[in-house]
Amino acid sequence: MYTGKHGRVLGIVLAGGKGERLMPLTSYRAKPAVYFAAKYRIIDFALSNLINSGIYSVYVLTQFKSQSLNEHIERGWQFGGAMRGRDFFVTTIPAQMWSGEHWFQGTADAVYQAKHMITRYRADKVCIFAADHIYKMDVDQMLEYHDAQHADVTIAANVVPVADATEFGCIKTDKNGRIIEFQEKPKNPPEIPGKPGFSYVSMGNYVFDRKVLEEALDDDAMKEETHHDFGKDIIPDLVEHGMKVCAYDFSTNVLPHPSAETELTHQWRTDKPYWRDVGTLKAYWQAHMELIGHESEMTLYNPMWPIRTVSYGDPPSYCYPDSGHPCNINRVMLSEGSRIFGADVSNSVLARNCLIQAGSVVEESIIGHDVVIGRNCRIKRAIIDGHNIIPDGTVIGEDPDLDAKNYYVDKKSGIVVAGVPKELYLTGSDTIEEGQSWDTMG
Repeated sequence: MYTGKHGRVLGIVLAGGKGERLMPLTSYRAKPAVYFAAKYRIIDFALSNLINSGIYSVYVLTQFKSQSLNEHIERGWQFGGAMRGRDFFVTTIPAQMWSGEHWFQGTADAVYQAKHMITRYRADKVCIFAADHIYKMDVDQMLEYHDAQHADVTIAANVVPVADATEFGCIKTDKNGRIIEFQEKPKNPPEIPGKPGFSYVSMGNYVFDRKVLEEALDDDAMKEETHHDFGKDIIPDLVEHGMKVCAYDFSTNVLPHPSAETELTHQWRTDKPYWRDVGTLKAYWQAHMELIGHESEMTLYNPMWPIRTVSYGDPPSYCYPDSGHPCNINRVMLSEGSRIFGADVSNSVLARNCLIQAGSVVEESIIGHDVVIGRNCRIKRAIIDGHNIIPDGTVIGEDPDLDAKNYYVDKKSGIVVAGVPKELYLTGSDTIEEGQSWDTMG
């Protein structure tokens, strides 16, 4: 039985959300299964944080359109050999319906339906973390803070300007970091003591003492007037009843990184804690645009804090002139197997096995896996999801009216989105076409 310095710690990753604001990227997959940064899925960040922090027992709670998410975890997140066992696992758990024949009614109900798994594991502490954000965080430091405060519950709190806090669950603390009030999306967010102009917002990441969690879930399940939600119900109720609920200042988190000499030699940058809500198309696109600059707040090149994912063994990427067209690439993130033939590509992210053909221009765009962009296309400020074939001469991102006829256009940002072709899923056949595979279609 594995017991670390914080006792027996169980990780629970909430991965059952619909992700409606990311449509059409979530038309055929769960939000945590959406691709990010060319080769990863959103859930890879939450799982990497837990594993890198020494938490090796993780349940992933799934629900909507979870097939590609289930396959991703099965293929890339299993311990093997001598590490396989009761205390070393990443396991998906669908809605169990232990409390009635219904789907998850909220984040708290999702965990409640898996409460018997928590009890059976005999955890001392339970880390409940969100799978729908992009973040890098050493969870061990949060656990150390939780222990030092003798807290019943600890919430990871991000520091943001007051003006930006109205869209989040806001935390009011005393000068010692104890939470005295929890507000969902308040009009006037409370300021942090000693930091005027800034507020604590909840990251949706919690550390619970196990017995406190079990009692809180049981109490919530018995209530009629409840959303069955941690932020709206569980946390405010615990604060009201005098439990010690503390805020962990995420800005104090320090990620390990190589020596200054090694960073200089290999051009690695000092890694910093990072958190982005990518719940809208605009936020998702902006997060990608941030990544492709050397000044990005987050680096994916820290060997001491790797972001892990499935490896498909694709061939190397390459670029070269073709048909009299030079190959011009500037600020581009390329995944394995991607090929650029005589095209201009700038400020863009290309996933696995993309092909961009001669004469095409791609700017400020996210190109999904197995996408083919034909000759002489112009694409700007677009998201082209996986498996799309863009015909020769196609123009995207220049004429809003034309874009609206053929694609989804985000009203707030003007970003054009070509979703996964529905033909891949709605063929009316049990067979798949040559070059397709069920594991990559989502």
